[in-house]
Amino acid sequence: MSGWLKFTNKVDWISEQFGTFAAWTVLLAAGISAGNAVVRYGLDISSNGWLEIQWYLFAATVMLGAPMVLKRNEHVRVDLIYGSISSKVQVYVDLFGLIVFLIPVMGFLVWLSFPLFLKMLLSGEVSSNAGGLVRWPAMMLLPLGFGWVCLQGVSEVIKRIAHLKGFIVMDTHYEKPVQ
Repeated sequence: MSGWLKFTNKVDWISEQFGTFAAWTVLLAAGISAGNAVVRYGLDISSNGWLEIQWYLFAATVMLGAPMVLKRNEHVRVDLIYGSISSKVQVYVDLFGLIVFLIPVMGFLVWLSFPLFLKMLLSGEVSSNAGGLVRWPAMMLLPLGFGWVCLQGVSEVIKRIAHLKGFIVMDTHYEKPVQ
C-alpha cells in the first residue's frame, strides 16, 4: 500500500502545481482583459488574438484547476443526504461516484478529445478570426485536463481505500454549501 500512497502523493503534488498555475491564469486573464479594454477604447486599436488568449487562459483555469478542486474535496456534488451521513458512509459514496462516474467519464472524454488535439496540432489549425491564434494549445488543455482529473480520481480512490483499511487518516469533513 505504501507504493500506492507514494503514487497519490505525486499525483496530488502535480495537481497542486496545476492549481497554482490555474490561479495565475485568472489574474493574467483579468490583466489582459483590462489592458485590451484600455487599448481598444482608449487608442482604438484591437486584435482578436487578445480576446482569444483570454479564452485560452479561461480554458487553462478550468481544465488545470479541476484536479486540485477534486483533490481538496471541493467539487460540485448533489447533496441530498451526503452532509447528514456518517463520514465512513461518505467515503463509500465517494468511492462509488469516483469509480462508476468520474473515472469512466473522464477517460471517455480523453479518448474523444485527444484525436481533436492531435488533428489541430498536426494541421497547424489557426482561428478563422483576423489576428486569431493557433488552436492546438487550447485544444491540448482538454485531454490534459480530463486525463489529470482521471488520475486525480484514481488517487482519491486509493486514498479512500487506504483510509478504510486504516493505513491513513483522511479528513472527510464536508461543509455543506450555504444556499
